[in-house]
Amino acid sequence: MLLTKTSKSSRLCVTASTIGVILLTCFSLFNAPVKTVASNSPSAFVQNAIYSNKITIFSKSYCPYSLRAKRIFSELREKPFVVELDLRDDGYQIQNVLLDLVGRRTVPQVFVNGKHVGGCDDLQVAVKNGQLQNLLSKD
Repeated sequence: MLLTKTSKSSRLCVTASTIGVILLTCFSLFNAPVKTVASNSPSAFVQNAIYSNKITIFSKSYCPYSLRAKRIFSELREKPFVVELDLRDDGYQIQNVLLDLVGRRTVPQVFVNGKHVGGCDDLQVAVKNGQLQNLLSKD
């Protein structure tokens, strides 16, 4: 087969572009993002609950202080994301995460827009001094 000048340059062009595609593919393979598996750890759950919801309450279903905290938000017509620790298999572990995070294992522990408000008494003070309303108004 006889190659003309045009066919040689076409072949060189095709070869150069093929090499470019191969190099780009190799570059992409080596610099591709590493797939990570979502963690199901109690710590990851706590962080996700706090930062994915406007209001998060770590509670126990029978605790009178937790009931009072939930009632406060109900009166404000706010719907919190509530984690009932006594109804979860990992509730004790979540309380340990809260201990590491805020220094308390007690319930309720209230978070608004990612900020730790505290327990029921702290929440009541925040309502009285307007701090809770300020936190709720931030989106």
